[in-house]
Amino acid sequence: MANALITPTAVTREALRILHQKLNFIGSINRQYDDRFAKSGAKIGDSLSIRLPNEYVVRTGAALSTQDTTEATETLQVATQKGVDLSFLSSDLTTDLDDFSDRILKPAMSVLGAAIESDALSMYRDVSKEVSDVGAACSITDVLNSSKELTDSLASDERCLILNTQANVDLVDALKGLFNDPAKVSENFRKGMVANNFLGYSDVYQNTLMPIHTTGTDDGTGDYLINGADQAGTSMTVDTGAGTLVKGDVLVIAGVFSVHPETKASTGILKQFAVAATTGTSTTTITINPSLVATGSRQNVTAVPANNAAVSCLESDRSTAVGNAADYGISLGFSKNAFAFATADLTMPKGVDFSAREVMDGISMRVVRQYTIADDKFPCRLDVLYGYKTIRESEAVRIGSN
Repeated sequence: MANALITPTAVTREALRILHQKLNFIGSINRQYDDRFAKSGAKIGDSLSIRLPNEYVVRTGAALSTQDTTEATETLQVATQKGVDLSFLSSDLTTDLDDFSDRILKPAMSVLGAAIESDALSMYRDVSKEVSDVGAACSITDVLNSSKELTDSLASDERCLILNTQANVDLVDALKGLFNDPAKVSENFRKGMVANNFLGYSDVYQNTLMPIHTTGTDDGTGDYLINGADQAGTSMTVDTGAGTLVKGDVLVIAGVFSVHPETKASTGILKQFAVAATTGTSTTTITINPSLVATGSRQNVTAVPANNAAVSCLESDRSTAVGNAADYGISLGFSKNAFAFATADLTMPKGVDFSAREVMDGISMRVVRQYTIADDKFPCRLDVLYGYKTIRESEAVRIGSN
């Protein structure tokens, strides 16, 4: 077959295609693309405002009781630029695209995709709900309980489960002795992966980039105590404890129970909160996510904590402490709109050998190439400008195991 000259657009499209197929977390969440970032005269800064669903309080009786509509938004900042820089000889450009893709683009896009995916997966720290089984294998019961958490939070039915590789092994092994659709059993063993449409999840993946969470040094037994009644919001004043808390640790507060999202009736289960900022030893302030709200349309707990209520790091059974710098694997269940990932157009430079910019499924990539006459080389850069944000953390759940 005759050689085909590789054009800027062809290179960019092929690079995007390879990048896209490597991102199973980003590919499963809300991806937003806005070309206003790069249009001269219409730039919008470096952030997007994403509107959250409105919530209301139900009236009882005939008397009218109007309420204001107060819309809430989350700000997604698009400010992280990552790329891969290459250099190749002019002879490399007179080859067919498949060969160029195998030799140059695939390795480059593999490391770029891993870096972007790993960044986005750090959003697990924002998720407050966790089905914990620290020190034990991930089980079918764990996955069922995670699906229950999403159902109780009224998450949409389009749900994705991303497993760390050990959790995937645990579940495939757990399924081998159970009655299953023969086709799915065959798929489990042929691919070594849990099949899709599994225990309430429409899509199931494994991901080598799933993080290991290391807790703070606090022993988790409730030695931090609420200092002062009637505290609400995202910050709690506490009596000093004995250790540290790290961002992503999961807490419960004695006497503070979760409520049904619509009826606001108590579930009888202690509400989980994620530590939003790492603390030092014996801190007097703990920042949490989500905000603790005890009244109104966005109420998420039965009541504010009492003075001296214990703040504890507990497993999902609400009785087993997790702490002392414990390490455990994270898997993640979520609906599409729990997280958002956005890219924006980077400005196209002038006076270069070639440049191209393409968008695929909400991911914008720019390729720019220059020529250096001294060594007959073409330095080339591939860039993505992106940001990510947890939008509806109530529609996500962590599974902690091993």
